[in-house]
Amino acid sequence: MWSAIRRNGKANDKGMTLIEIMIVLAIIGGVMAMLGQKVMSNFQKAKTRQARAQLAEIGKALDLYNSDCNDYPPTDAGLRGLLNQEGTGCEGWGPEAYIKSSLMKDPWGNEILYENTGGNYALKSLGRDKKEGGSGYDADITNEEDAAKE
Repeated sequence: MWSAIRRNGKANDKGMTLIEIMIVLAIIGGVMAMLGQKVMSNFQKAKTRQARAQLAEIGKALDLYNSDCNDYPPTDAGLRGLLNQEGTGCEGWGPEAYIKSSLMKDPWGNEILYENTGGNYALKSLGRDKKEGGSGYDADITNEEDAAKE
């Protein structure tokens, strides 16, 4: 079908018909659609894992800050309290930042939410939909989820 077909000893050099080309394109399109869904699903799963890893890293930085300052940064100072001493009221801060500023945004580009809960802290990423709540890949990701698993 794809190469010259011999009929009565003569070569048929007509090539592929329009229908044959359309069938091939439809098959390729179907395969690409299936692969595209799988790739996008894995991409979202990877972003969710990355967000959890970021919250864990920020948690370690907060614990280091706590060991130097005997408390977590005030809620109004937020995670900026891990970058510089301003507004923290901590005498034993630093001398270097506790985290990189790139960790302050989740994989979807949202600010990581932080709250000092009095003796502990809460961290939250709003997830893919950038709104409170949600399910699946749109669900909020918190440090409390990881603490409950341990």
